[in-house]
Amino acid sequence: MAKTVIIVSAHPDDEILGAGGTLMKHRDQGDIINWLIVTNIFEHQGYSKERIESRQAEIDTISEKLGINKVYKLDYPTMSLSTSTLKDMIPRISQVFLEVKPQILYCLNRSDAHSDHRFVFDAVMACTKSFRYPFLREVLMYECISETEFAPILPEKVFQPNCFIDISKYLEAKIELMRVYESEMGEHPFPRSERNITALATFRGATMGVEYAEAFQLIKSLRFEEL
Repeated sequence: MAKTVIIVSAHPDDEILGAGGTLMKHRDQGDIINWLIVTNIFEHQGYSKERIESRQAEIDTISEKLGINKVYKLDYPTMSLSTSTLKDMIPRISQVFLEVKPQILYCLNRSDAHSDHRFVFDAVMACTKSFRYPFLREVLMYECISETEFAPILPEKVFQPNCFIDISKYLEAKIELMRVYESEMGEHPFPRSERNITALATFRGATMGVEYAEAFQLIKSLRFEEL
């Protein structure tokens, strides 16, 4: 039976860096994938019309290639999220979840170096209570190159992967999707490079005994079926 999935990005490219292979696996299994993008770029922030248009084109391309059912955009200015934003952001995310009714949720790591990621995580977690969102069965944090590994390694917040998904069939396609975000990519040793994406997938794959994998931290798993 097809599952309903939602992936939450603070910025377009988070979803491919953290879960691109896994999302393609969901697509090929016939699952229904939805995408929630929290921030956007605007002229008043200094972005050109051309860059704004190209960013929307990137989103459209990724959406088409992943077979996304629906893209939700909250349109908060990028690099502007704060504690004061949460009051407005939580009910908007809640509305999306209540519409989509996802069984599986992929969200950003709570301690990423980018503050937008951390505030998105806080808002998303407020929308995972079982008595309000009974359809939600699994909540997983994904790691985002250049944000997760650069976060402070504090014992109470460090990313601790305990769920690994084999993406051996999808690594090349994942890198192709990242090429859509041309302005976000660079050459090694820049973190968001093809070499580094491959290296992380290789390292995570070795943990589960496959060629390439993506790693997640499972936060919640609710199972009602018989084991």
